[in-house]
Amino acid sequence: MSTEQAIRDSVDDAAAAVGSVWPIHSFVTANPLSGFEDQPFAEAVAEAADILGGRGYPSPETFRQALARGQIDRDILDAELAAAGYDADPEALLSRMDTTAGTESPDRDAAEERVDHVLTKWLSSFLDEGRAHWSLPDRDLGFYGVFRTFAAHDGQIPDAGVVADLPATPTETIEAVLEPYPQDQWPDIFEEQLAALPGWTGFIKQRAADGGQWQSRYPITLTGYLAARLALLDAVGADLSPADDPDGERETDQLSEAFLTAWEATYREELVESVAAESKSLAGSEPSGRPDAQLVFCIDTRSEVLRRHLEDAGDYETHGYAGFFGIPMEYEGYDAEVSVTACPPIANAQHHITDEPVDAEQEAEYDYLTGIREAAAEIVESIETNAATAYGFVESAGSGYGLALASRTLVPGRVHDFLDSVDDTVPDEHDFCRPSVDDLTLGEKVGYAETAFDLMGWDRFARLVVFTGHASQTANNPFDSSLDCGACAGNPGGPSARVLAAICNEDAVRAELRDRGVEIPEDTVFLAGQHNTTTDEVELYDGDVPESHQADLQQLREDLGTAREGATAERTDAADAARETERKAADWAETRPEWGLAGNAGFVVGPSKLAAGLDLDGRAFLHSYDWTTDPYGDALEAIMTAPMVVTQWINAQYYFSTVDTGTYGSGSKITHNPVGNVGVYQGNGGDLMTGLPLQSLMAADDDPYHQPLRLSTVIHAPVDTVEDILADNEDVAQLLDNGWLSLTVVDPTQDHAAFHYAGALSWTPVTGDGVAVDTSVEASPANADD
Repeated sequence: MSTEQAIRDSVDDAAAAVGSVWPIHSFVTANPLSGFEDQPFAEAVAEAADILGGRGYPSPETFRQALARGQIDRDILDAELAAAGYDADPEALLSRMDTTAGTESPDRDAAEERVDHVLTKWLSSFLDEGRAHWSLPDRDLGFYGVFRTFAAHDGQIPDAGVVADLPATPTETIEAVLEPYPQDQWPDIFEEQLAALPGWTGFIKQRAADGGQWQSRYPITLTGYLAARLALLDAVGADLSPADDPDGERETDQLSEAFLTAWEATYREELVESVAAESKSLAGSEPSGRPDAQLVFCIDTRSEVLRRHLEDAGDYETHGYAGFFGIPMEYEGYDAEVSVTACPPIANAQHHITDEPVDAEQEAEYDYLTGIREAAAEIVESIETNAATAYGFVESAGSGYGLALASRTLVPGRVHDFLDSVDDTVPDEHDFCRPSVDDLTLGEKVGYAETAFDLMGWDRFARLVVFTGHASQTANNPFDSSLDCGACAGNPGGPSARVLAAICNEDAVRAELRDRGVEIPEDTVFLAGQHNTTTDEVELYDGDVPESHQADLQQLREDLGTAREGATAERTDAADAARETERKAADWAETRPEWGLAGNAGFVVGPSKLAAGLDLDGRAFLHSYDWTTDPYGDALEAIMTAPMVVTQWINAQYYFSTVDTGTYGSGSKITHNPVGNVGVYQGNGGDLMTGLPLQSLMAADDDPYHQPLRLSTVIHAPVDTVEDILADNEDVAQLLDNGWLSLTVVDPTQDHAAFHYAGALSWTPVTGDGVAVDTSVEASPANADD
């Protein structure tokens, strides 16, 4: 192996300590400590604290609040503390805990801060994605090439060291700077320097791996970035010697692990009890008749609330399925300039789907009206961003401009009504466009449809089947994409729903499905919809619904309205809850238009009739699954190796953003400064913020709304099937063995008993009160007689 390749490989290995960061316009929730998932959780957070400076556990005050609110069962806590070797009173132990241990970022000297200041200026200019009016020239040379070409013209860079005459390649620069240091120190130096600005490093890492359009035009690599950083450090005379290894494990972390585990067990106990009880109550029940309609929602926790209220409103059957509806695609809207990834990072986009016009008259009307609107918006933006004309524009616009500002501030609900009325005059894209599914082969189409029905365990179909994607609505929020569909890479899920509905309506697809044993009645019509998670409105894309189904459709619309009233009332205290959600959606000063997935703590995998009997308070992801239709466990394996892993990523992002909003989150929106359409700073520069903002997580500065718990998964299936899946999928088993999430199985073949995964493919039976009682069991109960 060449020296150049060895350096590149070593840089990539060092970057594993930094989680990937996606551009803010396509916010992807991911575990910021994903590079540590091969370690036990306690070891991982301790090492991450040393490298990144972040807190790994909730603060003692957070535990104190949870204990006072009854969110931590004291008996369970006493047992966890005793197991960890502590017999003191919990309050006394909390008082002993040092709230600052392991939470402060490593001290940075003046030289490093100077380099950070210069480097972030260069990065923000180079990585801009169309926001800057004056772009950095010659970006096609790549980041290192541009830096090498123009560094001499930056007065903030000293004409000293390697930077005075930069070598032609990044690896030559790295070798030149590190020549005085022993080569066995180089990996540690790489890791420290890549972790110095983890936001920018994570963004570069993701962008290089994704290889999208911006990366293709203006490439940047971790090696090129690191070479520029090392050259700058050399120019200011910084000492690059790696820091000494930190001392051993902290007592604070040991105590925190005990408190956290007890908190999670308290939540899990209630969740498992409710699933087991519902499983028993459904045993032997007769199959219900054909529902009026079936609606498939994303597994997103926000869907659980609306699903529950819709099932109460009429004879409806709702299901949960990953919100990209199993179609790994890039999507390009009718008038979009670029395509967007519409599937989770765990899946590679295999198809490029575009919206193709099918109604020339509506297309022309859309083009005319949107053209006027966009031209006006461009003129206003140009004037507002031009320092020479901005003040004159506001002055000449006078009272009209002031009235618009006042309206947005004082009566946002009225603004919402006005914008809705304006939008009603412009045709929706889905009214005159159809997704271009002709590029998919018949086999691919049938495969996506069959997989969806297999994973959800379907054996019957209603007259109307609605695939319902979801998106958020917000007026002024850099993090708006974090409220859209995580399974669609932070984009709306409606396009994915439209693709699957179009596939399932094709005669050839239905015929092939029939040959495979999937009988879809002649009168079943598939359509798509989109759930607005801010207002709980559901828009139905009903252009292909025949006259014979219009009465069914009208009844569904009415019942969706009723469900909306119930769902918004549950999550909003206002007298007119639905109206309050509209106000928040239109209020440009609203820092928290909705809570997103805050509160998420559980993932329930089971049949739709099981979920229909549960009230999970909007805290659990719900994936439909029927073990009786999955004799070999293939569908369950697909759920455990994909949706379960993705929900763990989402849960981990919420967890770490809550326990350390500054390091793993994004701090307060109040001081955010969007940069380059790629992310946000705190203040006027520095590192990119990597996670969720304080307003998405906290009811107040010191009062978390989101309870920071690791994910508790509950699966309704035979425990031996689950064990076989874990035995065949070491990566999933490793996540469980290392404590990144927990797993409990409610086994309908064993009198609905519950078994908690204890690691190393062993299980502990759970008592009637939901508590695992024997951690010494080494074999699956289901296999005990084998």
